[in-house]
Amino acid sequence: MSGAEPAFRCSRASLDSGDDLAGSASTVRAFLLVEAEGAWGAQALGARLLPEAVRTMLRELERRHHVRPLLIRRAGRRAGDDATVTAFAAHAGPDDPWLERTRLDRLEDLVDLDLAAVGEGRRPGLTPYDGPLFLVCTHGRHDACCAERGRPVWLAMRHAEPERTWQVSHIGGDRFAANVVVLPDGLYYGRMTALDAPRLAEAHRTGRLLLEHLRGRTAYPFAVQAAEVFLRRATDLLGAGDLRLLETRRDGPVTTAVFVAGERRWEVRVHTSHAEARQLTCSADRPNRPLRHELLSLS
Repeated sequence: MSGAEPAFRCSRASLDSGDDLAGSASTVRAFLLVEAEGAWGAQALGARLLPEAVRTMLRELERRHHVRPLLIRRAGRRAGDDATVTAFAAHAGPDDPWLERTRLDRLEDLVDLDLAAVGEGRRPGLTPYDGPLFLVCTHGRHDACCAERGRPVWLAMRHAEPERTWQVSHIGGDRFAANVVVLPDGLYYGRMTALDAPRLAEAHRTGRLLLEHLRGRTAYPFAVQAAEVFLRRATDLLGAGDLRLLETRRDGPVTTAVFVAGERRWEVRVHTSHAEARQLTCSADRPNRPLRHELLSLS
């Protein structure tokens, strides 16, 4: 008697397809993180645990001001442990990233903050927070891989950096689970395991990147993200501040990115195309064609 067919898992399919992590981070510079303990549902911003006024405000913040709202939590926190609600605002610009934090008496108090400023790169006047902040996607109601692969990484990251680690709602790229976002630098890491967690924490303590898991920098377009990763792989430049983007040019599917590293200039040419259509997430109801980046030249 044969057993039941294994459930489709997008992270396994992505590995089997040979998807490269480079150039796959969400393109966003402004973030708002809102603590919301409890069940998030498949779409976090529609979670019933958020007051209606807060849900409306968060949607408007994303639509009009290009601020990415995300929910965060620390499972195991009990009612009465701390009556306040934590929120972070971050801007992940390449030159001067910043992170601020506040603690509110209730979620409704979010509507009184100047959060539109975050989308413009301006600080909203909260308390400066000395990063890094590690956000591990464990949003299983959105995608099964995020829970199955994300939760062990969250537990390990929490052990390595207990005060700086949070669970976070869907951040994009389910097929690269487990995913970790590091703020305020806006760095996405994928295919993380529990064994990688202390290495990631140590790397950022010393100002380095965990290159083999780096998906990209959110401040850059996809092709430029890939160019940075390709250049770092070729030169073994692991320092977070080793590279500075000088200029970019685009000619159809080819993107040229010029970086400065010390006294040297590097020109990286990347060709971007679409791979064959396939199911990209565990719950997708139709196939999609993922982007594929190819290194053309590096000089």
